[in-house]
Amino acid sequence: MKIRALVFDDEKILRELISSVLKRRGYEVHDFSEPGLCPLSLDRECPCPVGYTCADIIITDLNMPNITGLEFIENQIKHGCKVRNIALISGDWSEPEMKRAHELGCVTFSKPLRIAELIDWLNQCEKRIDPNRKLWDWLADKAEK
Repeated sequence: MKIRALVFDDEKILRELISSVLKRRGYEVHDFSEPGLCPLSLDRECPCPVGYTCADIIITDLNMPNITGLEFIENQIKHGCKVRNIALISGDWSEPEMKRAHELGCVTFSKPLRIAELIDWLNQCEKRIDPNRKLWDWLADKAEK
């Protein structure tokens, strides 16, 4: 089963760069210019069935339109999101933002993004991902409705 990643960044070039790195590693990648465009980021409980998760990895920019990456991740966790490999990227971290991201269990990267650092983190994530996990096929479920 492929590793599934969700990428959120309003900066098209960076979103495409990150997505390209992930796809070259064999990941299934879904990318969005902002969290509100992802059908999984609703203000309700996690839509994943019991025992399933929507993705293995989430990578999000901090500063985006309508909601910050930090607010998005806080909201997802509050509503039961099961993804545990989460990274936030920013070119202008404040000390409180950095502290909050770490409290939420997120890894933080600074812009300009160093691809080698991202790859090191992905290597660590891959070791933690259970090969027997169950990924919810939310795209198929959405298409059926």
